[in-house]
Amino acid sequence: MAIKIALPLFEGPLDLLLHLIKQNKIDIYDIPISLITKQYLEYLELMKELDLEIASEFLLMAASLIYIKSQMLLPKPEQNNEDEDPRLELVEKLVEYEKFKEISNKLKERYIFWSKAFTRKTAQEEEFFIQDLNIFDLISALKKLLDKPEPQIYIPKDTIKVEDKIKEILKILQQKKTITFEELFYAQSLNEISRIEIIVTFLALLELLRLKIVRVYQELPFGKILINLEEENVYRSNF
Repeated sequence: MAIKIALPLFEGPLDLLLHLIKQNKIDIYDIPISLITKQYLEYLELMKELDLEIASEFLLMAASLIYIKSQMLLPKPEQNNEDEDPRLELVEKLVEYEKFKEISNKLKERYIFWSKAFTRKTAQEEEFFIQDLNIFDLISALKKLLDKPEPQIYIPKDTIKVEDKIKEILKILQQKKTITFEELFYAQSLNEISRIEIIVTFLALLELLRLKIVRVYQELPFGKILINLEEENVYRSNF
């Protein structure tokens, strides 16, 4: 049975742009549009390769970025040196959306804090902030793996199925409980793993996330991505 991934983890094109701006440490008021357009299109291509459902607004944003890029490449007549920056409308949208996200995150943090206000904590509990990830953080981690030069060409003998990879991941997590994102692939001998196997393994991870059988998070911003088994949900699944 083929698995079509359509995750609620997906947000929107503005989330992807903010992710790229943060990743590149870019001033939101001075976006290098050529670089961001290139990276945005690379993400869309990878999302297509992963067979993830891409909403029409992602494609509309791609067209907008290409248009802005073309406008900035056009020579400006000397008398119109003070023309409006083609990026201005996009910047205004990003700034407004970022403010909305910050308020939303603060409300979420407040809800989590008060929901635990009356629980007892051990000395070692809640020592640091746990940061959940969005889909773009995971795709960035995947992209780093795929960008590594393959030491040797490896063609799997049999068809690789998402269902089989799900079972492999569960087996690993039932032994170790928590592993890093990289360990998920190293556990399968990354030096001899093909591009297609990396992608299928990633899709298996996304399906487990959708089913809430695993959780991915960081203990610190920009720290290692951790994968944790949510054991109470394993028994409710068919795996």
